[in-house]
Amino acid sequence: MNARELLKKVDHTQLKAFATWEDIARLCEEAIQYQTASVCVPPAYIKRIADAYGDKLNICTVVGFPLGYSVTEAKLAEVKQALADGCSEIDMVVNIGDVKNGLYEKVEDEIRRLKQACGSHILKVIIETCYLTEEEKIAMCKAVTNAGADYIKTSTGFGTGGATREDVELFKKHIGANVKIKAAGGVSSLEDLETFIGLGCDRIGTSRAVGLCEGELTEGY
Repeated sequence: MNARELLKKVDHTQLKAFATWEDIARLCEEAIQYQTASVCVPPAYIKRIADAYGDKLNICTVVGFPLGYSVTEAKLAEVKQALADGCSEIDMVVNIGDVKNGLYEKVEDEIRRLKQACGSHILKVIIETCYLTEEEKIAMCKAVTNAGADYIKTSTGFGTGGATREDVELFKKHIGANVKIKAAGGVSSLEDLETFIGLGCDRIGTSRAVGLCEGELTEGY
């Protein structure tokens, strides 16, 4: 897979708390130039991006981010506002406390309600693997599948660890046929990109992909 094909699977990401409009605009320009799958941005920037770039790019945002412990009604309000502002994809964080307390049905119900609010728009579910046991990860694979979400995502990039080969392989064994995988957090080399896509990830969340691929892009790949 060449550099341009790799970038088509990347959610080009800028989620730092101190991101300026200049940072966001640069991200969007790169996404348009290199045809990344989306830009993944803070909710507060969605409308400005939509007004500035229209349908030139796909806008993704985050909900309940990065800690996941917002109440469901707050997450639903975030989803509805994001879609109204022009967002097409939502990356939600599960309530990690509920997961740790074994309240798997409650987590599944929250995912289901957010997916219903998303309708035909894509919902990706961040389970923050660095905090979970294998049993909890498997339970989340089942919850994401049963709730009808589109993707299971490894990490926020703000936790104590990011995507690993082992977690992606575990996901593949336990998710349903209609659920795709997004790896995020610590994807910091071209080898990482190729490895996770080779493992079966349909999306990669990273802020570094364009920079990593620039050498190949300038050579015409």
